Amino acid sequence: MVAVVAFVFCFSLFNSAFAQSAHSPEVALRWSIIPGGGQIYNKQAWKVPIIYGAFAGMSYFIYDNYKSMKMFKDEYLYRVNHNGATNLEGYESYSDYNIYSLYNSYNRDFQLMIIITVGIYALNLIDAYVFGHLFDFQIDDNLSLGPSLSVSPLGVHPTFGINLTL
Repeated sequence: MVAVVAFVFCFSLFNSAFAQSAHSPEVALRWSIIPGGGQIYNKQAWKVPIIYGAFAGMSYFIYDNYKSMKMFKDEYLYRVNHNGATNLEGYESYSDYNIYSLYNSYNRDFQLMIIITVGIYALNLIDAYVFGHLFDFQIDDNLSLGPSLSVSPLGVHPTFGINLTL
């Protein structure tokens, strides 16, 4: 069932991307639901390894913090249920309060890593949408910025000014 839904979703993305002749930021946003898809649609495939590298790094930190958080939570619960007996080697000298503090610290870091991962995903969506709008934006090599003097004959005395012209 999940495979059928995924197939229909990917087919609809593919169909909508190539059925239109003009570049659409909305299609770029739909493609970016799959991380990096919008960047590929916008012809910015060089960003895809950066996106997946960020997700891989965050996945590692999420897993590492979760593993440590669970270890200290289990140790704390073991101590509470077994009258202060310890289960972890190397942490016998740590008080129950210290073990609980370590658990809280890893729990906070675990939640922060999840929030950062959601932020990276949101940046993926925003990047695809914004560059979808800017896809057809033309930048001419003949752009220049130069000063020009102006004289405005107002009243009896002329007014002089300097304009910057793009």
